[in-house]
Parts: sequence; C-alpha cells; structure tokens
Amino acid sequence: DGNSHLSAYERKRLKNITENAKFFAALKLHESAARLNQLTTKRQSRVTKRAKPKKVEDEPARRRSMRLLREPPLDVPLLDTFTRPEAEEYPQVPGGPLPMVPEDQAKSSKWTEALLSTWRRISEVKAEGAERGTPDIKRYQESLRSMVLREENIRKVVKSRVCSMAIHPSESTILVAAGDKLGHVGLWNVSCGTEEGAHTFIPHNFHVNCMHFSPCNPAHLLSLSNDTLRCGDVTRAVFDEICRGEENLSCFDFLDENACTVIVSRWDGPVAVVDRRTPGVSSELSVDIGFRRTRTVHVHPVNKQYFLAAGSTDVCVFDVRYLRKTKENKPLSSLTGHTKSVASAYFSPVTGSRVVTVCADDLLRHNNNTGRWLTRFRAIWDPKQERCFVVGSMAQPRQIEVFQDTGKLLHSFHNVDCLGSVCSINVLHPSQSILVGGNSSGRLHVF
Repeated sequence: DGNSHLSAYERKRLKNITENAKFFAALKLHESAARLNQLTTKRQSRVTKRAKPKKVEDEPARRRSMRLLREPPLDVPLLDTFTRPEAEEYPQVPGGPLPMVPEDQAKSSKWTEALLSTWRRISEVKAEGAERGTPDIKRYQESLRSMVLREENIRKVVKSRVCSMAIHPSESTILVAAGDKLGHVGLWNVSCGTEEGAHTFIPHNFHVNCMHFSPCNPAHLLSLSNDTLRCGDVTRAVFDEICRGEENLSCFDFLDENACTVIVSRWDGPVAVVDRRTPGVSSELSVDIGFRRTRTVHVHPVNKQYFLAAGSTDVCVFDVRYLRKTKENKPLSSLTGHTKSVASAYFSPVTGSRVVTVCADDLLRHNNNTGRWLTRFRAIWDPKQERCFVVGSMAQPRQIEVFQDTGKLLHSFHNVDCLGSVCSINVLHPSQSILVGGNSSGRLHVF
C-alpha cells in the first residue's frame, strides 16, 4: 500500500486520519451549510417586525476554559491527544527500577555492553574543561565556522520526535542522549562510527521532557517524563525511579553541585523539591508559585538558592529557601514584556547575570512559531561563552543559529545536503566545539 516503511503506530494513525476524512465527507457539511445560508437569507428578507429575544436554551454554549475543565494545555505532550498506540505494541512501563536493556531485547547484546562500557569508562575520567566565558567574540566566531556536519555524523537515535537531549562532558568520546515523545531514551556513541553505536531504551511512558548528565557523576543520566523522574546508573545498568508524579511533570534542574536535590516543575504551575537521598518516590516539598503553567525551571549557576521559572507569559526568579506550602510564594524578580506563551528561560552559564527566553512573540525577529507538530524551541547558552546562545530556526535553508546577547546573529549552522529539517532541540558540549541538533523524526545532527 506504499506505507510499508511506516511503523505500526504510524500506519494506524494514517488509517484513522483517512477514515475521519471519509466520515466528514459523507456528512456533506459544505452542501448543508450552503442550503442553510440560502434559507436564512430568504427568511431574513421576509421578516419585517422586530425579532423576538432568544430563549435561554437557544443561546450558544459559552466557551469554557481548558484550565477550569482541567484539560491539559495544547503543548502538554500526552499520547491521548492523538491516537494512543495499542497496548500490545507499547506496553506500559512499570514503576520502580528498570534494567538497562535496549528495546526489543531480552538481555543486553555485545554491542550494548560495548556502549555501556564506554559510558562507564569515560565517566571515570574527570574532564578538565576549557576556559569559560571568554570575551573574545571574534575567536569564538572562528571556532563556530570551523564546525561542520558530515553524513556519518547523522543518525536516527530514537523513534519519534526529539523532546530533550544531553551530551556527556567527556573530551575524548562524543556520547549523546536523546529523549522522544514516546518515552524512549536513545544513547549514541558518535565516536564509534558504526551502526552499532546507537541503542534505544524505554524507561518512560510519556514524553521525555528534560535530560541531564549529573554534574558530579556523569555515570548518572537523569531523565524526566510526564509522570516520573529517573536516574540511569550505568555502573549498575539500571534506571532507578527518583520521583513519581501525576502525569504532569515538565522540567527539572539540580539545586546543588552534588546533584542530591532537584527542583521539579509541573505543567499545571506548582514546583517541587526532591531529595534523592530520602527513600520513596514522593517530593519533600510541593508549592504553588502563582503560575497557571510552568514549562521550565533553571537554577542560578553561582547562587544555587535562586531558580528561574518560565510559564504562560511569566518569567520569575524565586528563592527556594523561602518557599512555603501555607502562604503565597512571591517572586524576587519578574521579567515582564512577553505577550504570548514562553517556552523556556535560562540563566547565562558563568555569572547568571543574563537570562535568555523563547516566546511565541518573536521578539528577536526570529521565527519561533513551530506549530503543534514540532517541539517548541529552547534557546540555550553556550557553556563556553557567557554572552552567546544557540536556538533552532524555521528559516530556509534549515539551520541552527547562534546569537550574541545583544541580539546580533553571529553564525548559522547549515548544510543543504545533510540538514533538511528543523532542529528544535539543541545541546552544546561544555568544553569542546561540538553542537548536536535533534529533529521531529528522532534524528540527531552533530556539527
């Protein structure tokens, strides 16, 4: 039928779309609307007296708020928004620890063991890191221009749309992790250079909204989905469960250098503090910060008690020490000016004296309107440069753009032969000139 290359889920979804189109065509809505307009016109021409007031039952139903109806916002990635895959094909991931075994495998293969062994080995070597925050913009631009994309550095790592990524800090091996909208986590050893360098795991049921390698132990990969926060510990080859929510977790960040405590945000507004050292999978504190929606949280790089929260049109700084359940939690500072929904907000990497936000109002004269089929853009600071950040673009040819904090465009990463899609999610290596872009089909591009 010409669709043999599609997965079972994609074929079922295509079938549903086709059947729905036939159903609406059978209703002949356009013909009915035309006849109704003709009748209305004739009736209005005959009416000479004042129209009677409408009855209460004839009035159209008022539009109800999705928030009051407790419906998820459009950008909350629930599989139920579309056709949910069959349970037999996508079984639910159980709670508790899960073995680090790839999808469709009863046990790890030799190639998987090689990948995990590489991850363990490079995590034992402490990365020295390059000097950060250099003010030499010209030298920085030269390093950007030297970065290229080759065909061998493109790989489909996860099955579906990339929602988050993380890159290992190793200076000898390029190891990238990607999370997609089906709850899959893919690991790719780019330096391997063979087909066996990428493997996919299923530690989650829903979109993997956020991922970070632990800042103190890169043998740990933390990933957050709508309902759970897990830690992939490669030394034990297991995905531990740290926190379980109510299918509305959106983002997390570390509150200390030891990565023992994290701040977690929820799609419906509140934030929670989770201590990894305590038993159980519940949070230590959950509070309302006055947001109708919270998409991202980010901790200040120097003063760890401060965190930045981004929501509908809100971007605020809070002090975690003064969060209380019993009273209104007011922000220390509010960054006003956005008129539409804010997708993300992050402190600059060295001093935290700047904040970069992405909003649907295109304030940088930058097309951020991705629509519902692409992951929303997130502008991220380059950890090697205090004043520059990277963000995806809707421009043609497809590209990833680097801006200075003044709004000046410094460089555009593009390759008409190798990059033909929008990279909504990007990640930069903390010390090397490496950029990874992820697209809506699960493909990663490494410059």
